[in-house]
Amino acid sequence: MSVDEICENTKMGREFAILGNYETSMVYYQGVLQQIQKLLTTTHEPEQKHLWQTVRQELAQEYQHVKDINNTLNAFKQTSASPRSGSSDNYQAPSYQAPVDKDVWPPPTPVEHNRPSPSQYQRPARKDPPRRSEPSRPRQRISSRDQGGARPAGKADPQKGKDKGKAGKDKKSDGDEKKFDPAGFNQDLVENLERDIVQRNPSVRWNDIAGLPEAKRLLEEAVVLPMYMPDFFKGIRRPWKGVLMVGPPGTGKTMLAKAVATECGTTFFNVSSASLTSKYHGESEKLVRILFEMARFYAPSTIFIDEIDSICSKRGSSSEHEASRRIKSELLVQMDGVSEAVSDNVNDDGSNKSVMVLAATNFPWDIDEALRRRLEKRIYIPLPEQEGREALLRINLKEVPLADDVDLKSIAEKLEGYSGADITNVCRDASMMAMRRRIQGLRPEEIRNIPESELNLPSTMADFTEALKKVSKSVGKEDLEKYKKWMEEFGST
Repeated sequence: MSVDEICENTKMGREFAILGNYETSMVYYQGVLQQIQKLLTTTHEPEQKHLWQTVRQELAQEYQHVKDINNTLNAFKQTSASPRSGSSDNYQAPSYQAPVDKDVWPPPTPVEHNRPSPSQYQRPARKDPPRRSEPSRPRQRISSRDQGGARPAGKADPQKGKDKGKAGKDKKSDGDEKKFDPAGFNQDLVENLERDIVQRNPSVRWNDIAGLPEAKRLLEEAVVLPMYMPDFFKGIRRPWKGVLMVGPPGTGKTMLAKAVATECGTTFFNVSSASLTSKYHGESEKLVRILFEMARFYAPSTIFIDEIDSICSKRGSSSEHEASRRIKSELLVQMDGVSEAVSDNVNDDGSNKSVMVLAATNFPWDIDEALRRRLEKRIYIPLPEQEGREALLRINLKEVPLADDVDLKSIAEKLEGYSGADITNVCRDASMMAMRRRIQGLRPEEIRNIPESELNLPSTMADFTEALKKVSKSVGKEDLEKYKKWMEEFGST
């Protein structure tokens, strides 16, 4: 027996009870209670055994309620069928007279209008034929079970499978998105991943990312081109198992991953350590497995694991927990499974079924060796160069009015050594300088009455100079040397 079989039989028992077929409902309830009793004899964990005992008590109460209702209905039937006095031959059912409302006029008699009696022209009840375009309704499926008897436990209903397949075809023809079937998995875990991870159409293009031409070229060759030319990337030219983006914080690794997902037109899975960890024993490994199963289902898809060093640090250390080791092992196994699945990444119908794994980290030296081997393409995302800094300034300031004395080239030269996030902070701080000068010394009531045109004043060169004094670099020279040394030893660009 299986938990799915118990759930299915319980569902059928409740459906028959709702529809008033209490005899069949009692049969299902009795079968479920017997299955749970057998399951309790094979369960040895106290906590799980206690949960099943609680479920059995609740189902026993439901069965008793259905049984009481069925007994009451049988008692009513026996009372109405048996004569109250005398023999059955002399018994006459009491005549029923509908209540008369004094405020409502009675209908005219047929004699007054010379019309035939209502029984002569009364038509039988109309039965609408089922529409061909619509799938069979649940009531028709249940009535067919009633005619043929209760469905034995553990056997699938063929009519239900046909109706389900027909409904799926109708849904697909309507243009709806396909939905991952959680059968065989924990439905709560699947819903959490659907809600927290899946992001369709990130809407980030290559032009939205300033600079980084070499990184864009490598990502396009490693990820985008296999999507557009699957026939070429076969055999020795197979796509990479995974791509690792290494670089200081704030250089645009997450933006690059979203741009890859947009350019490929894939489903984007943005994964963090919190998405794949659970306090319950064994659920973290299940989350990893469900994630990759969903990625294969929604393929072509892109799995982006941000800060992967927090999930897959080096194994074998004294401070490593057993649960953390199991997560790493499951992730490594699933990544090998993805690589086997994408070896021939075209379905029979011509659709693309490939899954690409992207990862980003600020601490590449902490990553496990086995994971580093699976992430075959390792790309360095450096700090922006002069041209990249100018382009980033234009992107950040496209909605900010600028004064005539603002020279973006001169500002970009002063921002050498700043990351992309640092440059964005400089632009944000400089764009607020004019507003700060206007509201200086004013009370909140006076600030509320200031028109918007007086607040949205152009930013001057002095504002950027002042912002540069407030915002410092976030990446040091020693950190850049560590990245350079690691890329010389393990880089694969």
